Amino acid sequence: MYENLTSKFEEIFSSLKKSPSLNEIQVDEGLRKIRQALLEADVALPVAKKLIENIKPKAIGQEIIRSTTPGQMIIKVVFDEIVKILGATNSELNLNAVPPVCLMLVGLQGSGKTTTAAKLAKYLEKKNNKKCLMVSLDIYRPAAQEQLKILGEKIFIQTLPIVKDQLPRDIVKRALSAASLSGVDLIIFDTAGRTQIDLPMMNEIKEIKSLANPTETILVADSLTGQVAVNVAQEFKKTVDLTGIILTRADGDGRGGAALSMKYTTNIPIKFMGTGEKIEQLDVFHPERIANRILGMGDIVSLVEKASEDLDKENIKKTEENIRTGSFSMED
Repeated sequence: MYENLTSKFEEIFSSLKKSPSLNEIQVDEGLRKIRQALLEADVALPVAKKLIENIKPKAIGQEIIRSTTPGQMIIKVVFDEIVKILGATNSELNLNAVPPVCLMLVGLQGSGKTTTAAKLAKYLEKKNNKKCLMVSLDIYRPAAQEQLKILGEKIFIQTLPIVKDQLPRDIVKRALSAASLSGVDLIIFDTAGRTQIDLPMMNEIKEIKSLANPTETILVADSLTGQVAVNVAQEFKKTVDLTGIILTRADGDGRGGAALSMKYTTNIPIKFMGTGEKIEQLDVFHPERIANRILGMGDIVSLVEKASEDLDKENIKKTEENIRTGSFSMED
């Protein structure tokens, strides 16, 4: 995952790490290369520019902590800014509602919604002990409803029985009634995708949302489509007020631009990442872990954090000693 971007960052940082001191020209050159690497990774231009704007003053004016080098400090600065762009903390699903709680998955055709519905249902059954019902609202793609039914049987998750020629709004009403009668905790609605965003698609999603009243409306987007996925997220956000994003095929994404661009451009939290075809390959999105993967410098980040902690402890100890000996002043 993110191999291309990681290798570029490793190359940039390798020269910075060796230098005992860095001047502004060296920092500028390093930041220029970082910006270029981000753009080549399909990170949106505004995102790349914002990252560099945030990094530069901190990189140039950074006080070097003992036991680290200027290059190591810059790696930590870059890491912190990437984490900030990605969201700082992982965002959990909102399941706080009277059962059956509804989740709605939206996205273009081919983004992996149906498989993601099954992955999510299995995850919530296992991690949150939820009894789930999966419901396909895709009456347009041949065998789409059958596909979800087969997946449900395979992973022992209940699906709503298929009624031929029933419209999505009627399927939603039937699902809500069936869930209430059978004690289901959570309904996952797998909405229909299209090859492109169109007015009928958006109107249908708005109607479904109004009927189901989901606590989460989640865009399922293909990481490999990069900037296209970002544009899709913006369009869906305008229409249905998205609450989260699940990125699929993240394991095949060598560039890494989609996650950075999508979070910054839409300000919608990324909640999960699909990291393979198996049902259990759905990972909670942790910004710090992703930043570590992108930089490939987890050991350096840990080193600087440890040095910073040690310095803080030393300063506290020094202050306590000054108070004890009476040498404490307002300037300390």
